[in-house]
Amino acid sequence: MDSFCEGLCLDLFYRNTDRFCNDRAIDPAFQIEKSSIMEKFNSKIPEGPLSQKWTRYKSSSKLVNPANKKKLEIIVVGTGISGASAASALGELGYSVKNFCYQDSPRRAHSVAAQGGINAAKNYQNDGDSVYRLFYDMIKGGDFRAREANVYRAAEVSNQVIDHFTALGVPFARDYGGTLDTRSFGGVQVSRTFYAKGQTGQQCLLGCYSSLNRQIKKGNVKMFPRREMLDLVVIDGKARGIIARNLITG
Repeated sequence: MDSFCEGLCLDLFYRNTDRFCNDRAIDPAFQIEKSSIMEKFNSKIPEGPLSQKWTRYKSSSKLVNPANKKKLEIIVVGTGISGASAASALGELGYSVKNFCYQDSPRRAHSVAAQGGINAAKNYQNDGDSVYRLFYDMIKGGDFRAREANVYRAAEVSNQVIDHFTALGVPFARDYGGTLDTRSFGGVQVSRTFYAKGQTGQQCLLGCYSSLNRQIKKGNVKMFPRREMLDLVVIDGKARGIIARNLITG
């Protein structure tokens, strides 16, 4: 599309939008801002080759002195498998963490619904699995709509995720030799799915919940149940906090 056609299309779009807003008497708060129509989202993905983007970024990022970690407050919204494990891990590192959830208990998180298993490229069955094969299967499973760099990073750290949950005490299925068992799941051609019967999500959530409780008791994590996140506080382009509502008092 050349610049003339693009300008004509935008002009027609603006006219029709204004006419629709005027004809329907829509509240101005719901009208489309012309300046934000062509806004480009920045995913903040680092530069470099696909397989090295996040590895380079992690190795070049600034570190936090252990003496200063307690001075930093980190807000984690959600207490599912991701939220609870992130909050407990950050508390273990020495940060001051505030964890919000809208349930009456972190155990009520919906991660219990993820029952099939967790994929990781450990290649225990020696069937040719690799980080790249897992990355490619994840891209295909997402209909090629996901951000490739982030998906590659997820495949890259998948082995560490299994080690993390095993350390938390998640009772993954094991074979007769005592090693972690895997199965083929989701139509893939390798056995990379680690599972705990049909209760993988629940068992992982219980492991994260116990680790979170340990950090709460140590005072590293402060829990805020029955809080609903309403908005994100952004100052100078950086997230600085959240606006939450107490579901009991309003």
